[in-house]
Amino acid sequence: MESNKNSDTSASLARLLTCLMFFTFAMTTDAVGSVIPRVIEEYRLSMTAASAFQYATMLGIATGALLLGFLADRLGRQRTIILGLSLYGLSSLLVALGGHFHALVAMLALSGLGISIFKTAALALIGDITASPRAHTRFMNNVEGWFAVGAIVGPAIVAALLTAGVSWKWLYVVAATICFALVVMAARVPNPAPRSSVERASLAQMLGVMRDPLALGFSLLVALYVGVEVAIYTWMPTYLNDYAGPHRWWPAWALTAFFVLRAAGRFFGAWMLDHVRWTAALAVLGLAIFLCFSGSLLGGLTLGVWLLPLTGLFMSIIYPTLNSKAISCFPRHQHGAAAGVILFFTALAAAAGPLAMGAVSDAWQTPRAGFVLATAFSALLFAGLAANWLRDPSRGRLET
Repeated sequence: MESNKNSDTSASLARLLTCLMFFTFAMTTDAVGSVIPRVIEEYRLSMTAASAFQYATMLGIATGALLLGFLADRLGRQRTIILGLSLYGLSSLLVALGGHFHALVAMLALSGLGISIFKTAALALIGDITASPRAHTRFMNNVEGWFAVGAIVGPAIVAALLTAGVSWKWLYVVAATICFALVVMAARVPNPAPRSSVERASLAQMLGVMRDPLALGFSLLVALYVGVEVAIYTWMPTYLNDYAGPHRWWPAWALTAFFVLRAAGRFFGAWMLDHVRWTAALAVLGLAIFLCFSGSLLGGLTLGVWLLPLTGLFMSIIYPTLNSKAISCFPRHQHGAAAGVILFFTALAAAAGPLAMGAVSDAWQTPRAGFVLATAFSALLFAGLAANWLRDPSRGRLET
């Protein structure tokens, strides 16, 4: 009886730790849309150059996910989480102290490396504390709901800092403070002794997971989704700057509205997926996203100022559900490697997408051109989700 009580307590602590980790790093990664306009002003940058503020972190995440994703399976979840949190917290402090733009970019890349290390371990930990693929998907949506809340808090902190005449860099001090508290919390999460299969975890094993057709298929869908999502939180504030309609107060709140809708949708989605087939739900949501992007182009900023934030509701459950199903296709001792593969493609798309949009916008001298590219991404995403619904290639493995 006492053993069961301790086990339940440890699982609850692990769940809380996982949610708080996602909340914390979302504060910085999803605040870039609020920070970039100020960075462009402070350092006199083009949109292409300013996109480094986004892709530096994401390249750090991609590098760590590809080369170090197996650490969660080899070292164990606890040690890997502590290592990643420590690196993220230290680099966040250095961002706050940095002055030169290139130094900031370097520290952001280092913070991305830290995020990749603890996030792959956290995703693997979710598999350890859930009993079935359905439970895994439900909890993954709850975790990403906490991430979505952090994405609301981060820009809000930036807005409050700028209103008070304080540097946006203090956001990273807040994140580092929370991060070091999480290190203490992580030290209390039990770290099971490695099994023989865990000891063999390596980069080669991770590359083997990457060659799996289902892993590649899910990764492609995730990359397309991320390309669409980052278009909103990276470039939408810049795009809506030109809005001159009757509701001129709204663009300042559009990004917050997107994040609020995304957060609400993820918490609701955790319940909805118990009642609706996940493949059908994602296909319908993919269509809704494509229609919103298309409408924002056809109707101009008059419609775009409303339709683009609305996509947050439709995007809400897509990423956590795809992530969960991809990881659940593999045995538990490979969850770290599988999470690393998905995270690699996530970060790669999050780095390449805004960079491509910035370059296209600079070439055509309007941010609208970048959203034409994002609309193409949304069309491909819908096509992929529709094909997944009709063919359902992962069903057999998930049921097994």
